[in-house]
Formats: sequence, C-alpha cells, structure tokens
Amino acid sequence: MPVILHIAREADWARAKEAGVYAPESLAREGFVHASFLEQVLAVANALFRGERNLVLLVIDPERLDAPLLVEGGYPHIYGPVKLDAVVAALPFPPGPDGRFGWPEGIQAFL
Repeated sequence: MPVILHIAREADWARAKEAGVYAPESLAREGFVHASFLEQVLAVANALFRGERNLVLLVIDPERLDAPLLVEGGYPHIYGPVKLDAVVAALPFPPGPDGRFGWPEGIQAFL
C-alpha cells in the first residue's frame, strides 16, 4: 500500500514526539485517526483547514503501523495510536497567501 497522509497541528506533533506515540483527539473521540491517500489530502486540507497555520503533513508508511488500518468510505482510518517510526516524514504544511493548500516541499519523494 502506498503512503498515507495525516494533517496534524505542530503542537500535537511535538507532544507526540515527547510521548513516543501519536494519538490525536480524534482517536479518543472517534476511535480512529483520520488519514488520506495522496490524491485526497489537498481537498481535505482545503475543506477542513483552509487558512490554518502551524500544521504539519505526516507521511505514514502503512507497513510500519501496529494499529489496524481500514479503508472506510474511501479514506484510510488508523484504529490505534501511530508509532513514531511509522511516520517517515513530517513536512511543514503552510497555506498559501490565499489560504489554500498546495503540495509542501519534500512531498515529491512520495508522489
């Protein structure tokens, strides 16, 4: 399976690095971590995070996950915490001047 992507707030990612595992609020609230495939992530970013700053785009290798990964409604959902070594890159993900998101630097290695 190709990489999957997750949009995270920088503060949440910093806490994850201290804790040794990434477990966002959605995991406790909904039981899974929302993710996207490459072809989905920009639409998700522009629909849900438009204009928001201080984000990172986590590039996740599904083969390194300990938690179950299910594709539901066309989107990947991770049913448990994401161990840090499953995150192969954490790319700064700023919006452009118009508030919309485009591909961040460094993503080319995963396209």
